Amino acid sequence: MISADYVRRPRARTAASVAALVLSAVLAGCAAPAPPPPPPPPVAVIPPVSLSPQVVEQAAAYRAYVTRATAISPTFSGAGDVAQSLKTGESYEPGQLLRGAIAYGAVVALQDPAYVAGVRKFVGDADRRRTVAYEIMKDPAYAVGFDGSASAAGLVMGALGGDGRKLLETGRSVKQAAYDVQHQAWSKTEVQARDSRLALAKSLSATPGLGEVGETSRLQLAVTGSAQMGLSAESASPPYTPLVIHSLAVAALAALGYADDASLAQVMPILAEPNSATCLNMSKLNLYQCLAVAKPHYEDVFCLGQHILIDTGHCLIKGVGVDEPIDPRVQAAADAALTRASATTTVRSRPKKR
Repeated sequence: MISADYVRRPRARTAASVAALVLSAVLAGCAAPAPPPPPPPPVAVIPPVSLSPQVVEQAAAYRAYVTRATAISPTFSGAGDVAQSLKTGESYEPGQLLRGAIAYGAVVALQDPAYVAGVRKFVGDADRRRTVAYEIMKDPAYAVGFDGSASAAGLVMGALGGDGRKLLETGRSVKQAAYDVQHQAWSKTEVQARDSRLALAKSLSATPGLGEVGETSRLQLAVTGSAQMGLSAESASPPYTPLVIHSLAVAALAALGYADDASLAQVMPILAEPNSATCLNMSKLNLYQCLAVAKPHYEDVFCLGQHILIDTGHCLIKGVGVDEPIDPRVQAAADAALTRASATTTVRSRPKKR
């Protein structure tokens, strides 16, 4: 016969176990929940290469002027041709032309893959990218320190220097026409409304120009790498002129993502350069003085050739630090003079017959 104590003890142990389980469940319910897993590290935002459309428009306006001015023909058939060519050549505002030249230089520098890659090494870290951009804004010469700056500078010097040479050579042809055209009777007649012609020159010189839509689009695609400009040039060793340095600086900011509309206030001051600005302003002042005293039409042709085309081309050439091409007419005259001098010396050196 099973005793009552034997029956009660297992029941007591079972009740104790149930109580322990209940207590454990209650305690587990009161415990703090497990912490959530840590968030993933933030993904670095890599900005694209970008240049404000307003800066691109400045570059397009510069290109539009160079295209029009270098298309001026030295063949003049009448006073109307001279007046129209003057209007074409004098239609640039010096400050805007300089801003456009630097902006175009920046687009050109962005065509150099080595330079863009050298700058883009710093875009992965937001703090470092911001610091590098600040250093460029503070001192544009900082942009010379990036890998690829020598090849990019060579492209800038080749492009802007090439534009300057075209203007210069066109101007030399037009200046020569000022002498050749004097064989035509109309060229010796006095210009009518000379004061109005001078006033028009001053007005056009203060009016900003616009770029062609097609050229603006082409330059925008070139900035992003969607189109190639087909440029090539040899690398250029420093030191560089301020105009070249400023072009590299704007290109570097574009590669860092700090040359868009949001950064325009910091970019615009870099689109200025005092030395080139002084040269272009002096060119305009010389033009005004020339037109103020010019009377016959052939003298207007001289003003166009010398103070619009040659002087402006000289400013661009000097601005990027390339050599000015030798005038073939001057070289031919010098060679002829040297030949004559040599012949004279030879004759004098011959011994006299006894």
